Amino acid sequence: MIRDLWLVGIGTGSPAHISLEGQAALRDAATILIPRKGPAKDDLAELRHRILDAAGATARVLHFDMPTRDDSLPYQDRVIAWHDEIARRWQSALAEGTSDGPVALLVWGDPGLYDSTLRIAQRLDPRPAIRVVPGITALQALTAAHAIPFNTVNGAVTVTTGRRLRDHGLPIESDTAIVMLDGECSFQQIEPDGLNIWWGAYLGMPEQILLSGPLHEIGPRIIETRAEARARHGWLMDVYMLRRGPAL
Repeated sequence: MIRDLWLVGIGTGSPAHISLEGQAALRDAATILIPRKGPAKDDLAELRHRILDAAGATARVLHFDMPTRDDSLPYQDRVIAWHDEIARRWQSALAEGTSDGPVALLVWGDPGLYDSTLRIAQRLDPRPAIRVVPGITALQALTAAHAIPFNTVNGAVTVTTGRRLRDHGLPIESDTAIVMLDGECSFQQIEPDGLNIWWGAYLGMPEQILLSGPLHEIGPRIIETRAEARARHGWLMDVYMLRRGPAL
């Protein structure tokens, strides 16, 4: 049974991204859960272990295998079923022994932004006391890597997904849109004239890749670079920003 669950944001790949509060939480946790996402993504589990080593964590580490989504289901049903199964696997992994203290999960980026760990935690029964330690988001890592501001002067910003960009286009009420969770390069589906793009993959890691410029010029390069990087590493996490008009 999990009495205390700590969700620790770990940034986007660099052990230096984790805050002092996050490092302390990892040292104080009794048990740490780490997902395994298959042989092609072993680097992600290894990265979490490097973060634990850098933080000086000595907790018991338990691994669990991440389930795959059922693509035969409608999108919302697919996600709900996937989250249900992840929660079940957390509890199954912890059933190996009674936890004698807080259980920690290392959450990519920040637990509060386009991450479902908090929603999955609500499925646990009995429901644990949840502590959230914030982390550096992909938004921060992207704009820092490109040395650009997140917003224009007095300008609105939208954070959205590739799915919504494909279905609804670029929001007209915002000068800037950050697009996350886009495995299909959905910027191909919008009119590129007047748009600039700032793209980054493996942000904060030695493998970091950055591309930027007018969307009509840089878009094809991003598609090609993205495919090559995924083939080389077996996985890829990326994010990009679209902006109308000048960069600043």
